[in-house]
Amino acid sequence: MALRSPDRLRALISVDNAPVDAVLKGKFSKYVQGLQEVERAKVSKQIEADMILQPYEEALPIRQFLLTNLIRAPKTDHFSLRIPIDILASNLGTMGDFPFKDPDEARYEGKTLFIRGTKSHYVNDDVLPLIGRFFPRFQLRDIDCGHWVISEKPVAFKEAVVDFLLQ
Repeated sequence: MALRSPDRLRALISVDNAPVDAVLKGKFSKYVQGLQEVERAKVSKQIEADMILQPYEEALPIRQFLLTNLIRAPKTDHFSLRIPIDILASNLGTMGDFPFKDPDEARYEGKTLFIRGTKSHYVNDDVLPLIGRFFPRFQLRDIDCGHWVISEKPVAFKEAVVDFLLQ
C-alpha cells in the first residue's frame, strides 16, 4: 500500500519482511497443513485446535499466533479459519514475492520502521541498501528472535513500535 498509495499513510512499519522476492522457508507449508487439519476437524474449542497444531509447531507463542486465524463459524458450534487456507496453500510458492522491482519507479518517502528478527533470514544486511532505495527514511530495529517477532518477543516488539510512533 505504501508504494501504491503513499498519500494514504502517515508512517509504515514492516515486520521481518524486505522488498525482495523471498522463498518462504521454514515451516510455512507445515503450518498450512496443520491449519487445514484444524479446519477439517471442525473443532469447537481452541484447546482442540492447539492440540492438532502441536505436531506442526512446538512453540506455544507461534501456535497461539496461528490460532488467531480461528473464528466461530456462523450458526454452528465449531471454529473455521478467517483465511481461505486452501487458496493460501495453493499459492505458497509465490506468496513471498514483492510486487515492485524498481525503486526508481516506486518509492515511499514517509517515516518507515523495519523490525527484523535477528535469527530470521528474511531481512539480511545485504538487502538494507535496497530497503533504503524503496524507503529512504527507514529506520531499522533488531529484535533477538526468529521470524515470528510479534509472537516470540511481544514486549520488545511493542517497545519498538511505541518508540517509533512517538518520534
